[in-house]
Amino acid sequence: MMDKQGILVVLSGFSGAGKGTIMKALLERHDDYALSISATTRKPRAGEVEGREYFFVSKEQFLSMVEEDALIEHAQYVDNYYGTPKRYVEEQRAAGKDVILEIEIQGALKIKEKFPDALLIFVMPPDAAELEHRLTGRGTESPEAVRARLKRAAEEAVGVEAYDYILVNDQLDTCVEELHQMIQVQHSRTSARIAMISKMRQELSRLG
Repeated sequence: MMDKQGILVVLSGFSGAGKGTIMKALLERHDDYALSISATTRKPRAGEVEGREYFFVSKEQFLSMVEEDALIEHAQYVDNYYGTPKRYVEEQRAAGKDVILEIEIQGALKIKEKFPDALLIFVMPPDAAELEHRLTGRGTESPEAVRARLKRAAEEAVGVEAYDYILVNDQLDTCVEELHQMIQVQHSRTSARIAMISKMRQELSRLG
């Protein structure tokens, strides 16, 4: 029997859609997931801790990681860089964990090119007015920054069709359960495909 190989799950969404809250709830309820921690050049927000929300690095450090091929994807978002460290993802997948990457749409599409079996899920609020309300209600950004994020959201909405699922974050409990089911369905499909390929190889080997 083949050892279980974890799959890649990419969770994206508009800034303010509630990705972080969803992920926290999912990890509290299920222990078969691992959340990949991204490296970023942006400054920490109040309450964020190095190595928990992000690895906070300088632009020079980030570019060195790109040169050393230490990231499986990287992208620029609102004047800052974000990237996914390769080593952690590989270790968790080998241990059978489904690794969840919380990244922006640019990085998500790069992941899909490298890993066709990756599951892409895009998180949205119920409507645009709710998105603006959530961004403003955080109280962590200036009105100019909020407008920049809303403008970015309008641009991202054009590329959402590339995702496998749209997840509407209205009621948290329902949203978390729907996310879990989406991932399990993808895992079942991947396992079935691997089993079918293995069976065909064995049968062809006997015939040969």
